[in-house]
Amino acid sequence: MSTETLIYIILSGILALFIALFQYRYKSKITRFRLNALFSFLRFITIFSILLLIINPKFEQISVYTEKPNLIVAVDNSSSIKHLKKDEASVLLVDKLLSDTRLNDKFNVSTYTFGNILKSSDSLTFNETETNINNAFKQLAQVYKSSVSPTVMITDGNQTYGNDYQFSYINYKQPIYPIILGDTITYTDLKVQQLNVNKYAYLKNRFPVEAILVYSGNNNINTKLEVANGNTTIYSQSVSFSKSDNSKIINFTLPANTIGTNSYKLSLNPIENEKNTINNSKNFAIEVIDQKTKIAFVTNIWHPDIGAFKKSIESNEQRSVTVLNSDDIIGQINDYQLIIINQPNNSFKLLFEELNKQNKNRFIIIGPKTDLNFINNINDNFSHDIVLQTEDYQADFNSNFSPFQVTDIDFESFPPLTSNYGAVNLKVPYQSILTKRIGDVSINEPLLATFETNNRREAILFGENIWKWRAQSYLNTKTFNDFDNFIGKLVQYLASNRQRSRLNVDHESFYIGNNNIIINAQFFDKNYVFDDREVLNIRIKDKLSKNDIEFPFVLKNNNYQVDLSSLPPSEYSFTVKASKANLSKSGSFTVLEYDVEQQFLNANVVKLEQLATNSGGKSYFIDNTSGLINDLMNDNRYISIQKRNKNIIPLIDWKFLLAIIAFCLSAEWFLRKYNGLI
Repeated sequence: MSTETLIYIILSGILALFIALFQYRYKSKITRFRLNALFSFLRFITIFSILLLIINPKFEQISVYTEKPNLIVAVDNSSSIKHLKKDEASVLLVDKLLSDTRLNDKFNVSTYTFGNILKSSDSLTFNETETNINNAFKQLAQVYKSSVSPTVMITDGNQTYGNDYQFSYINYKQPIYPIILGDTITYTDLKVQQLNVNKYAYLKNRFPVEAILVYSGNNNINTKLEVANGNTTIYSQSVSFSKSDNSKIINFTLPANTIGTNSYKLSLNPIENEKNTINNSKNFAIEVIDQKTKIAFVTNIWHPDIGAFKKSIESNEQRSVTVLNSDDIIGQINDYQLIIINQPNNSFKLLFEELNKQNKNRFIIIGPKTDLNFINNINDNFSHDIVLQTEDYQADFNSNFSPFQVTDIDFESFPPLTSNYGAVNLKVPYQSILTKRIGDVSINEPLLATFETNNRREAILFGENIWKWRAQSYLNTKTFNDFDNFIGKLVQYLASNRQRSRLNVDHESFYIGNNNIIINAQFFDKNYVFDDREVLNIRIKDKLSKNDIEFPFVLKNNNYQVDLSSLPPSEYSFTVKASKANLSKSGSFTVLEYDVEQQFLNANVVKLEQLATNSGGKSYFIDNTSGLINDLMNDNRYISIQKRNKNIIPLIDWKFLLAIIAFCLSAEWFLRKYNGLI
């Protein structure tokens, strides 16, 4: 409290005493001394308290507390732990750490489990199908970035998903004590390390398969590689390994004779005394189709957009793109299911006339090099104001777009497209996938739109430099898949003349067993506007066991979604039904058997020991953890810190002072009333 405030308090006391004595000694008619003194005291307290509230002095409140360091116990909850037969030892170690009184006195002990994600829990099931150790460190770093938190990591060190965890200590900045679940013994083992195969094949063709095989051992061995379709072996080959020649890359082709999803199993015959035979085989599937969508990209200029469109469209092997000029395409139009026209001018006149004559679907790209006079004259569906100026437009996603299912791939972050300045006038009913935005101002004009007229489908993109979008999509997600899927859905819509359906279901033909199985659906009302009031359910039937089960869809943004990741490997048929509208759609898919967690024989000892050394910790094997607790207790880095907390509390926050004022005023009034002075 400052000296100035103290002087004000003293003066307030003198003033309160003067007013109280003036009222009850000098001006009072009360003759009894004791009563006068009591009234003077109550009045003094009241006035002095009010003056104190006006001055509002501040007091310091100091509290002292002890902050213990944290001890993080993170346990690998993946199925590989059970496969290595270390699940019971892990549970016993966790119980030992949690029940140790010395650790609990020194640390705030917190327990986490991790597989694909980190969870705050000590419940261990060892049934998670993926391990992402790097993600566990990343999430722990966010929680414990400003505290001392040594971390006991109980794991086999075998990561199946995510970035390499070996250098996680750089961002985590905590000592790490790996408890290694496994040993360093090298077992004789054959393994199908990797299988490379295309997703699609074409009927009556042969599709390539590449198998990478690995052998761990010292002896020369011979085995046989076999590929089976159901109970029939369709390919076999002898393979030999030695200590020096311990890996093989086998390439072969298989016939595609049956339309639909065909499942196969590639396996290596086990050798004598092989401990782990699960990793001797891998399942794969091929979807056989009887037609390839051919697309013509017609352009008379060279531009990076050509390559971007070609790569995006051909990322789906069911589609091929041929780049032609406006003269070469004449006479070949019937060879293609879709014509993409890039920035047309008067030299495209014959092409437009032929397209109109055949009423063929098309995708037109309008940009600064487009002859707008020609475009306005050659078609009756839209026109573009002619202004000799260009503008850069960014994209706003239209979540109400209904002709086909499309998702926002973060268009807001994409760089602008360059286009002609001026208004666009579409003369037919249309829907915009993307609309124009200049800076922060959204313009109600299409940037990418589709429409259907005269039983044909058209799309128009008003801008060039879409190659920048594909590059930005890769920077955002580290993959081209999102952008390529977006272009693929647009091309699929334009290359088909099927009538629009009010119920659309988006699913894969087959799923790998340890991946998420997500099925999306969209439902539209009779005006083809997305309807979020419908109730969608999916009934799944196992073709092998004949069991069926029903799941509800949940609404997520402008999609209905259901997670079927709990389904075991098998072949399934399904029916999606809209309850209120009484519409349904059926399909089928296959879940392939594969557990990546069961592909390991040993712990990744080298990485875990390096992680411990680089982070300032120490590694232990699960069978020899006797020194762990003593090391944690005796490490001088982990000491409790006594902290002092000082709070400045103003007197006006002290509620008892208000109670004192109310009490004094009430007591004074009551006594005056009692003594007949009121």
